[in-house]
Amino acid sequence: MITRRKLLAGIPAAGSVLLTACKDSLPPTFGSLFDASNTLTFASHRLLLRNQPLVREFTRDKITKNFPAINETNPKSDRYQQLLAGGFSEWRLPIAGLVSKPAELSLETLRSFPSRTQVTQHNCEQGWSAIAEWTGVPLGRVLQEVGMLPQARYVVFHTVDGWWDSLDMFDALHPQTLLAYGMNGGELPVAHGAPVRLRVERQLGYKHLKYVSRIDVTDRLDDVEDGTGAVGAAYGYSWYAGI
Repeated sequence: MITRRKLLAGIPAAGSVLLTACKDSLPPTFGSLFDASNTLTFASHRLLLRNQPLVREFTRDKITKNFPAINETNPKSDRYQQLLAGGFSEWRLPIAGLVSKPAELSLETLRSFPSRTQVTQHNCEQGWSAIAEWTGVPLGRVLQEVGMLPQARYVVFHTVDGWWDSLDMFDALHPQTLLAYGMNGGELPVAHGAPVRLRVERQLGYKHLKYVSRIDVTDRLDDVEDGTGAVGAAYGYSWYAGI
């Protein structure tokens, strides 16, 4: 008979097994008491999702009519406004770090890669959800193009408005993780992150960065910015936001 005492006693052992299985891709906050539960969630998801299943996709008739645009909706930097006025024809996305072919990719170049369109649900940490159609290039295809090196473990994203975040390769290479440049059959609106935003469908909304301006590929996060893996840590958000 399984008693409550036996169940509770088994939790640390189960957690140890999960963490051992995921030892090569633990979150950057691993080891902190504050993030212990998040680390266990991370390890559990990695084990359960090891075959990289797709998240649910919807038909276009389920698209939310008024998809909320929150936080920054039109960056005020002079450079961004110049690029916007020019239709982003001069926009470039630098990709560097652990890659054999560092590049600065134009929007036209990104559009020339094989694209993916998916109708998915965006789940915001504030409690609301909405459905939209996203079109873009799978991040894995872009990393292949720049020759990601074998020792690479994380992809770091920086944005026009000063936000930054990162993904491990498990999520970065998921087929539904996109650098999206289209929304609901048209160009990505400025309020939703034009010209390019990140879509990482297995995590909460704050990981879906808008206005992506630079990508770095690395094997560690402790020497990136403040070492937490994301600026969101300063606002109480966990690095891993899996759902």
